[in-house]
Amino acid sequence: MLLSNRRVTEEWIEYFPDGLTPEQSKKNNIKWSKIYDMVSSVVTAIVIIFILFTFVCRPTSVVGTSMIPTLNNGDWLLTIPKTEYKTGDIVVITQPNIFNEPIIKRIIATEGQKVDINFASGQVFVDDVELNEPYIYELTHKRGDQTFPLIVPEGCVFVMGDNRNGSTDSRWTDIGFIDTRYILGRAAFRFLPFGDFGIYDYE
Repeated sequence: MLLSNRRVTEEWIEYFPDGLTPEQSKKNNIKWSKIYDMVSSVVTAIVIIFILFTFVCRPTSVVGTSMIPTLNNGDWLLTIPKTEYKTGDIVVITQPNIFNEPIIKRIIATEGQKVDINFASGQVFVDDVELNEPYIYELTHKRGDQTFPLIVPEGCVFVMGDNRNGSTDSRWTDIGFIDTRYILGRAAFRFLPFGDFGIYDYE
């Protein structure tokens, strides 16, 4: 009786592909289906993230102290591309420069506007009106090699760091006027460090 059962069992197992019973085949199919679903979800997520970071927004890290007290070294920003930029926008700039890396600055004036700086008093004027600048670290006393007053050319902006005496920006010809085609985007908010999101709190 035992020998007969063994023979029947062996013949039954050989009947199924790979020697699997229907129950085992079903479990195997379920396992591979779960793996496929997981891989598919991961690939879909990667594609969505790629599209978001390429066409909608992208994370950008802050390097250096030229934007303190608004931004600190090591902060992470979410940057959104725009078709137009205005005075006060914090932007990520990819225009070639002496640092050979993107820089983050604040737009002070746009095309056609007149910029003048009184380095003795630290005042900045745009179209002969003094800017109200609650975001700066200290008044603008550091002079570059640009000659003021100056007019911002068409398609360009004039930028400075909020740490006025610790920033290399449009006051120097090494940076100069920024062609808006080289602006990667406007910094929308800070997502790291977590909980300190606002970068335009003065508005």
